[in-house]
Amino acid sequence: MTGEIWAIIAGVGFGVFQSLNRRAVSGMDVYLATFLQLLVSALVLAVISLLTLDLSLLSRVPIEALVSFALAGFIHFFVGWTFLNVSQKRIGAARTSPLIGTTPLFAAVIAAVTLREFPDVLSWIGIVLIIAGVYVVSNRSDPASADSASPHAAEKTALWRGSLFGLAAAFCWSLSPIFIREGLKDLPSPLLGVTIGMIASAAAYGLPLFLHHRQRGALSSSNEAMAFKLVAGVLVGLSTWARWIALESVEVAVVLALSLVSVPVVILLSPFISGRQQEQVTAALWAGAGLIVGGALVLILIP
Repeated sequence: MTGEIWAIIAGVGFGVFQSLNRRAVSGMDVYLATFLQLLVSALVLAVISLLTLDLSLLSRVPIEALVSFALAGFIHFFVGWTFLNVSQKRIGAARTSPLIGTTPLFAAVIAAVTLREFPDVLSWIGIVLIIAGVYVVSNRSDPASADSASPHAAEKTALWRGSLFGLAAAFCWSLSPIFIREGLKDLPSPLLGVTIGMIASAAAYGLPLFLHHRQRGALSSSNEAMAFKLVAGVLVGLSTWARWIALESVEVAVVLALSLVSVPVVILLSPFISGRQQEQVTAALWAGAGLIVGGALVLILIP
């Protein structure tokens, strides 16, 4: 298969993962959900690495590369996935997924701050489209606004607060590639790098989970939620692997663009998996998602 097909597979996989994950976090403590997600994904990637890679590379890896991959994993998985799960629990998968599509916006901001690469005219068009999409998703896509010209202030505030967690996850996912790039200089194996980051994140998550358990007692989780979380964890691990396969043969911009297929996948699937009461998809939500995806494509694919 070509790299483009692998990128599409990864995008669809992430979309299905987010839809299943929403069903899981609705009946599970967020911190427990994130830990299980990390643990299952780490096991999946570790098995794939054992079967496909020469692990003798690890004996020659400088400590700086291991630290870089661990930091990338901490930012992307430890922190980013926690924000993802909180956002999905508060505002649902259908609204969180478009917000994740703002990753190129934060990447552009980081590039401007760190590399002095300031946006050109086309980039500003993409940025404006994304910001408009975020406004529509966070302020106009709730069911109350469909029935009333002025939805309750409390509902709008809750939607905005939940949206901030989705945007925080996107920020983390735009920041982690800086450390991934540093690690790949000394260990040119993306799969091994992401496996190291995932394992480090899963191991580190044990302490806050233990402290959270001490504060709140038994962490809530139903058998159904646990089953959905285990399947979601396997799926996101396999999707991560598919993305790295794509990155080995296709430009990063193309992989990121094709990965945006996850947005419509989530919006279409989440009402069926979690129920229409939990995931109410409106025309405004589709419009906001379209603006974000369109703006992201402009930022990703411009020369």
